[in-house]
Amino acid sequence: MSDLPNIARTCLDHDADAVAIIDLSEGARREVRFGALAEMVDGIARRLGTQVQAGDRVGVLLSQTPWCAAAHLAIWKIGAISVPLFKLFQRDALASRISDAGATLVLTDAEGADLLGDLATPVMAATCGVAGGPVDYAPGGADVPCVLIYTSGTTGTPKGALHGHGVLEGHLAGVSASHNHLGQQGDCLWTPADWAWIGGLFDVLMPGLRLGVPVVAARMAKFDVGRCAQIIADGDVRNIFFPPTALRMLKAAGAKLPGLRTVASGGEPLGAEMLAWGRDAFGVQINEFYGQTECNMVASSCAADFPPRPGCIGKPVAGFDIAVIDDAGQPAEGEGDIAIRRGAPSMMLRYWQRPDATAEKFRGDWMLTGDRGLWEGDYLRFVGREDDVITSSGYRIGPAEIEDCLMTHADVVTVGVVGKPDPLRTEIVKAYVVLKDGATASEKDLQDYVKARLAQYSYPREIAFLDALPMTVTGKVIRRELKARAAAEEAA
Repeated sequence: MSDLPNIARTCLDHDADAVAIIDLSEGARREVRFGALAEMVDGIARRLGTQVQAGDRVGVLLSQTPWCAAAHLAIWKIGAISVPLFKLFQRDALASRISDAGATLVLTDAEGADLLGDLATPVMAATCGVAGGPVDYAPGGADVPCVLIYTSGTTGTPKGALHGHGVLEGHLAGVSASHNHLGQQGDCLWTPADWAWIGGLFDVLMPGLRLGVPVVAARMAKFDVGRCAQIIADGDVRNIFFPPTALRMLKAAGAKLPGLRTVASGGEPLGAEMLAWGRDAFGVQINEFYGQTECNMVASSCAADFPPRPGCIGKPVAGFDIAVIDDAGQPAEGEGDIAIRRGAPSMMLRYWQRPDATAEKFRGDWMLTGDRGLWEGDYLRFVGREDDVITSSGYRIGPAEIEDCLMTHADVVTVGVVGKPDPLRTEIVKAYVVLKDGATASEKDLQDYVKARLAQYSYPREIAFLDALPMTVTGKVIRRELKARAAAEEAA
């Protein structure tokens, strides 16, 4: 992969009249073709060329708009490194990432400039119309850095995962599988996930551009079921990546979204009930996939090629060597650490300015995901984050199975399960549950529900009801906050 071209070249190398992006971000539908997108990219590249050198970091603080796509492509085209930033970040979150990356310029709009304040110099992407000819592409190469993506921080301080120009090619096999061989006649991609995250940027936007599949750009700061259905209709969407949180909201609303060819989901495992609901709501099998910011799209389901197995997250994607290993780095008998062999095609180059953290991420030739899993034949089953596995009375209990079970209860919207310190059992299973409006399920109702479906030792001995769970901006439950809450309860 050392001779891979610049990502911008691979994304823009299409017929100038072919549709690249269907823009719904301002309400009315507007088609942006590859020729127009290339001109937008060159305008930004010429503007940056007077201030930015190869290897410099440049922030991108833009929502789902064609200018967001053009901003990243322009930064890559001149050999710089883009740093995706999210508009829902508060000032401290923006400050920590901008400072850590050493980004002095941020491509944005008026709204983003207000958020930035004095943190960096804003450059208005949409006004970059510097005259001149096409800008030359800087050299590519798998090991040449191009994007610095910060982790969502579910288990600690966000770290910057530095990726090279091979990251997009490394995503293609998994993205294709999760959409039952993406690129069929009429395919059109969309996700409600913001393009500031690896799931939006490299599971949807850039693979769509790379493969010539139109991508819908639509603003939706907060997920709304009605707006979602309207975007699908107005954009002629056929292929969607739904984060699990969005699926739960659609399920709670009783939504039906027919006419899609594929629905993919990743970030947290789905249970049998959610998969069954998806078949009814969408008329297709939801394809689950697995990965993380450091090495994404490493395993996937593909209903076109093999049947799903509820509780499993698919099979290894072509080009990825996945193992479940023990503390010595050898194949584990049963449950172990999910690991990916060093050098995988979508693997980060390193953590930005964190050599110790980079070294800790590896065990020999294996990159540790921090997740626990086991093999069921050639299907990979996710047990839980390494730090989330609960030890109770000598049993090791994964929270995912209990969460999946509770999610099948008619009164439950969402749930987070953690271990609460206990002097007798080491830990007990504690569930934090959000109920539907007007629901009346009690703690005992839910305990009995789990007891009747899972092992007797794994039911939640305590259940607390909350109005909302602590979530990252990508929609993942922040279990460390729930753990801290449970520990405080025990201490009190």
